[in-house]
Amino acid sequence: MQIGMIGLGKMGLNLVKNLIDNGNDVVAFDLNPDSIKAAVEAGATGATSNADLVSKLSAPRIVWIMVPAGKPTDSTVEELVSLLSSGDYLIDGGNSFYKDSIRHSEIAKAQGINFFDCGTSGGQDGARHDGNFMIGGPSQEAFDHIRPIYEGIAEKDGYLYTGKPGSGHFLKMVHNGIEYGMMGAIGEGFDVLQNSQFEYDNEAVAKVWVHGSVVRGWLMELAEEAFAKDDNLSKITGTMHSSGEGKWTVQEALNEDVAVPVITASLYQRWDSMNNDDSFTGKVVSALRNGFGGHAMDMKK
Repeated sequence: MQIGMIGLGKMGLNLVKNLIDNGNDVVAFDLNPDSIKAAVEAGATGATSNADLVSKLSAPRIVWIMVPAGKPTDSTVEELVSLLSSGDYLIDGGNSFYKDSIRHSEIAKAQGINFFDCGTSGGQDGARHDGNFMIGGPSQEAFDHIRPIYEGIAEKDGYLYTGKPGSGHFLKMVHNGIEYGMMGAIGEGFDVLQNSQFEYDNEAVAKVWVHGSVVRGWLMELAEEAFAKDDNLSKITGTMHSSGEGKWTVQEALNEDVAVPVITASLYQRWDSMNNDDSFTGKVVSALRNGFGGHAMDMKK
């Protein structure tokens, strides 16, 4: 299929390469010319603007955006709705707040454009190979038109049409809230080990837990990789940055009168780390975030 990709950061550029590997024709644009160059080197056709990208696509056009949530996504959606035509497809694969996605869907619907909110998981590795996608949109019929894209770039059973607009980003929001709690628990566990009377090799502990234990999984594999580089994570601080999804999950839980004490505590712990960056828990969480998403870690001075 032919797809336009706008936003060629860590996730967007890897998605471009994944799409091309799976036989798609990609037209790519980013505000950074070097990012466009990298996409062209990967096999994409470069574009000089959003309008130029749309002009290079055949109807019905499919445009996928991977830009920061909030105002950048707002302005990009508004511009694209003015450029696209009835029957075209617009996919927001970023971490937008689900209520913004509902609003964007209504704007697109008024022009006959099929808008999909796509929660994208799996980090940079998933964007490059076998990703995970949660997709809300106007109808099953409309989704079936773009389904072949996900059949190629997702892991087997790694994509789901979730129903009406907003549902994809809502599901990804809750997914990220769960992620907060899981990473917090892993960090706390290693913190207890680090302060115990015993001398553990953190890399070896993570490795044995990866192989057959109840707590095995990708996050533990990332912990093993982080400890392999620095067993005591001595080069980084315990500052745990957050990008909003955990807070959104807690806010929605409050609106629904649903108790989420684990996710809430992990969110508070992240906020507290901004003033208290010495905990080993924080170091582990920071290293995990860097491992899957390339998120910045604060280094020791």
